[in-house]
Order: sequence, then C-alpha cells, then structure tokens
Amino acid sequence: MKEYLDLFIAFIKVGAMTFGGGYAMLPILQREVLEKRGWITEAEMIDYYAMGQCLPGVIMVNTAVFVGQKRKGVPGGIIAALGAVFPSLVIIVIIAASLTAFSDVPAVRNAFAGIRICVVVLIINAVVKLWKTAIIDWKCAAIFAVVCGLSVFTDLSPVVFVIAAAVLGNVIKRLEAKAK
Repeated sequence: MKEYLDLFIAFIKVGAMTFGGGYAMLPILQREVLEKRGWITEAEMIDYYAMGQCLPGVIMVNTAVFVGQKRKGVPGGIIAALGAVFPSLVIIVIIAASLTAFSDVPAVRNAFAGIRICVVVLIINAVVKLWKTAIIDWKCAAIFAVVCGLSVFTDLSPVVFVIAAAVLGNVIKRLEAKAK
C-alpha cells in the first residue's frame, strides 16, 4: 500500500508543478521519478514520454500510466494517473470559479505571461538534459536534425515522427550489423 501512496504523491508533485502542458513536466518528471526515486532510467523516460505524446490523451497522464504500470502493474498505472490529474482538477475548479472575476486584472495577465516564459526555459533545460543521453552518435544526430527540420517546416503529426525515427533506428542498426 505504501508503494501506491508513493506513486500517488510523486505524481501529485509532478502534476502540481506542471504549468504549460506536457513539455513542461519533463524536468519535474526527470527529477522526481528518475533522479530522486530511481524508478525509471533515462532511456525509459524518453521512451515513455515519446509514446505518451503519440497516444491519445494528455502526455503527462499517459507518461504517468507507463511509470506507474512499470512500478506496480495496472493498479500502479491507475494510481499514478490519478495522482497526475488530481492537482490540475483542484486548481482548475478553483480557477474556473474565479477566473471571470480576475481575468482582466493586469497582474493576472502579467503573471501568465511570466509563467509562459518560465515554461520555455524549463523545456529548454529538459531538452539539454535529454540530448546528452539520446544523441549518442552522428546517426542519432542526423535523425534528430531531420525530425527537427520536418517538425518546424511541416504540420505532420508527432506520431509520424516517432514511427519514422523508430524505423530509421532499426534500419541503421540492421545495416551496422550487416557491415560487421
């Protein structure tokens, strides 16, 4: 029972600090479940996050389900997902109840502008940390460059990028194996 409570509390922390969407959760998720608790590896975090982005639903909830399921099976996935959404649910109910009264207040608008800037910094920080483990050679860097370029200049779904990168990774590894 303690492990379920630990999962719930860990994802309450991630959920409570994730402002700005699924990308903003990366540094918090990394710190909470990877560095602090050691529940997953960096490679697993990247895989879970990529799959969470490709699947329908909220990236953070999908990723929480993967981590929770790894720790404690299906019940763990459910508990982690509930922990991830609990803070948002509480915050949204409070904000919805009072937003119309305060949405035109300059301090509120300015606060949201500042939060958006902070989220960009958090995303860049997470990308830099993930870069160190994901880009291990020139082939990975080439896949990164192609996916990055296509994502900037096209409207393709992230699912297409993940599938294409998976196929390219397999093709490259098979070619390397044949060359040896």
